[in-house]
Amino acid sequence: MSTPTRIYTPAERRRRAALVARGTRQAFADAVDPRIQRQLDAIDAAAADRAAREQAALQRQLEEAKNDLATARAAEKAAAREERTAARTARKAAEDRLRRCERALRR
Repeated sequence: MSTPTRIYTPAERRRRAALVARGTRQAFADAVDPRIQRQLDAIDAAAADRAAREQAALQRQLEEAKNDLATARAAEKAAAREERTAARTARKAAEDRLRRCERALRR
């Protein structure tokens, strides 16, 4: 599953649910207040902005993890015999970080 297009805070969820309920009642009475739609649009815009920022941050972390893995692989290849086990451990840690970043990006 990919990252949602909007990420609501608990307060925004409650406020949005209340506004939708109020708008529904007003729609049945044919007396819809345009302020409700404006408030819903503002909440949706804030949630969409939050989701976009989170997605961008996850992308940056993924790129950093890829660079770290490439550096660790190069260090492992260039390591002397005595340092090879430490380099291998660092490479495996970098691979784990990359996997975690990829998994977080898919969620």
